[in-house]
Amino acid sequence: MKIRESGMPEREMWEKFFDPPRILATLGINAATCDIVEFGCGYGTFTIAAATIVCGKLYAFDIDPEMVAATKREADKLNLNNVEVILCDFLAGGTGLDSESMDYAMLFNILHLEEPVSLLFEAHRVLKRTGQVGIIHWNYDPSTPRGPSMDIRPKPEDCIEWAKKAGFVEPKRFDLKPYHYGIVLSKSEDIQ
Repeated sequence: MKIRESGMPEREMWEKFFDPPRILATLGINAATCDIVEFGCGYGTFTIAAATIVCGKLYAFDIDPEMVAATKREADKLNLNNVEVILCDFLAGGTGLDSESMDYAMLFNILHLEEPVSLLFEAHRVLKRTGQVGIIHWNYDPSTPRGPSMDIRPKPEDCIEWAKKAGFVEPKRFDLKPYHYGIVLSKSEDIQ
């Protein structure tokens, strides 16, 4: 099931919105981070940056064959052997990853989908007990140059509420200027 329109521009424009190494560091991804799952890898903007930092493997999922191909090309070009890009409808059937197998889950510019809590439950399922989820989304501001329409664009408070419903705790918010915000939450064993 393809998610609702995100307002994602062409790659050249998209990548001008981010400084991936800085954002990943802000959200707690570093050389001590092992295995990561990314829900919706898009062009691989964060996939490639994260794969060059972490000590483990990065599983990048997307439903769009063009996005999967673009991310694979970038990983191959840089000889990144720790990236596995997977064409998958993770909303309909999950990722297929083992429970409690990942250290970090990246949900970047994706929680405008119709059932965000379901996706957060899957992230919770695959994370180890000490795992964290990182969320990035467009600011709730109509003056941003792109992003989903305002009627489906989540506010930070929405993302935190959904994440708590899926069992995440201890939200930490970040301003990822100029157009995004970030949130990092920890896994809780008790799903509320």
